[in-house]
Amino acid sequence: MKRAQQKGLLEVVVHDLRPFGIGDHKKVDDYQFGGGAGMVMMPEPLANCIEKLQTERTYDEIIFLTPDGERLGQKRVNRLSLKKNLLLICGHYKGIDERIREQYVTLEISIGDFVLSGGELPAAVLVDSIGRLLPGVLNDETSALFDSFQDDILSPPVYTRPSDFRGQKVPEILLSGNFPKIEEWRNEQALERTKARRPDLLSGDES
Repeated sequence: MKRAQQKGLLEVVVHDLRPFGIGDHKKVDDYQFGGGAGMVMMPEPLANCIEKLQTERTYDEIIFLTPDGERLGQKRVNRLSLKKNLLLICGHYKGIDERIREQYVTLEISIGDFVLSGGELPAAVLVDSIGRLLPGVLNDETSALFDSFQDDILSPPVYTRPSDFRGQKVPEILLSGNFPKIEEWRNEQALERTKARRPDLLSGDES
């Protein structure tokens, strides 16, 4: 991602919410109505920040990273890589005020069925997964086309030198130079691996 930014292929800007905070202490969170543990990010600082950023550019999606969002999958990443500007909201504490989700957020994404301290790590995951698909980011642009989850299938096993590692040998087909046969072998291996490890992908459940 660093090289992508240096090449001007990707721009990542982190916006501090604190300057939009309320009062002398620039407060950005408060106790939740109805009681209960955990602080909630207040709507006003978030709304002011979002609206200021919207005066500077148009966002194709305003994305909130949350455990109860849509499970992130390669198909969604592919679609997002075609967008121009994305605004990511990283929640913290107990979450963000529901009114921000209703009024501003256009897409909610989860990176898995677990809870983190905040949305910063999921945002980094999303940026990396999208950024590597941008033309010119990878040295070999065809590499991303054969990653796991493209075409709803896992990648086949891969090998490198030496051809014999402590008695474990590379499959002969990969040393044959017969590229049509190699491709056929890889497709078979990818399908078998997917059947064994992620049969849900073959049913089209991955988003």
